[in-house]
Amino acid sequence: MDIDLLKRTLAELGEPKYRANQIWEWTARGANGYEEMTNLPELLRLELDERVPFSTLELIDSAESRDGTIKALFHTHDKRPVEAVMMKYLDGRRSICVSSQSGCPLTCTFCATGTMAFGRNLTTSEILDQALFFKRLENEVNHLVFMGMGEPMMNIDNVLAACEKLPDIGITNRRTTVSTVGWLPGIERFNAQDRPVRLALSLHAADPKLRSEIMPVNDRYPLEDVLIACRKHYAENNRRVYIEYVMLAGVNDHTKHARQLAKLLTPHEAFKVNLIPYNPTGTGYDGSARTTIGAFRDVLLHQGVPATVRLTRGQDIAAACGQLVADAIQDAAIRPARPSQGRPPASD
Repeated sequence: MDIDLLKRTLAELGEPKYRANQIWEWTARGANGYEEMTNLPELLRLELDERVPFSTLELIDSAESRDGTIKALFHTHDKRPVEAVMMKYLDGRRSICVSSQSGCPLTCTFCATGTMAFGRNLTTSEILDQALFFKRLENEVNHLVFMGMGEPMMNIDNVLAACEKLPDIGITNRRTTVSTVGWLPGIERFNAQDRPVRLALSLHAADPKLRSEIMPVNDRYPLEDVLIACRKHYAENNRRVYIEYVMLAGVNDHTKHARQLAKLLTPHEAFKVNLIPYNPTGTGYDGSARTTIGAFRDVLLHQGVPATVRLTRGQDIAAACGQLVADAIQDAAIRPARPSQGRPPASD
């Protein structure tokens, strides 16, 4: 919900300040609406239902993958599209991937989101409402990554404000990761805050020329400068930086690229590499073969760089890494919006 609007409304109604905390506590626990908040006066619940929408987002579509991954398409109040994903794992993890912007202005050439027209930064409440949607679906949400639509470091103040509230939902800061393509001012601002939120860098090429070809942001903030900021994060917080590396067939997946990456990530203890199988996005790239990814990983491990291959989830509903483009979900797995998810979508 729009927490600022809630506070203003409560003040206009002459309610005590603690009411805002009561309402947030109910919301963070997964309440479906004001009617469940039984320690609020009934007249106040009715008034809030009229004046403060229970969510800042309108659910437009949702789909469930064969592997249990759920993708949701929302609209903001001004009709900006936003997508978010929840991934379920056998070990009990329920990891939410949220968006920080509608669209993305940085146009990485392999990413579907980069093909969208950029809308705007999302508010703190719009970020939190993505997580709250999944909290109402699956109470035990426990991990969150800012790896959805947009560049989180371009919206760092709202991202950090959301991180402040996430523990109330059940997601600790140590289980929260903010990913960036290398937006240096945001990384520096991130390093200045004292929450134990994890940092991930989408690197994808160790060679500066190649990186600029697939990630234009490298021309503005060169990788060398970005890695200095990442190493500073490790030195000051003793928290590894996670390196995201999408495997593009014939582009960045040769063993020579692995050796370049290992050399670049010195000292190795500051980093851990996640190799990401490429998911089709219609941008002209193909994904590397599994044997190629394995050989790449083996080179990194031999050089002393911790490296794993990410398990791809939600590919059949275009919910995997790099696939979020906020089209209406056209898939046999579509299911209607559930009436328990707060206020239902408004009718046109």
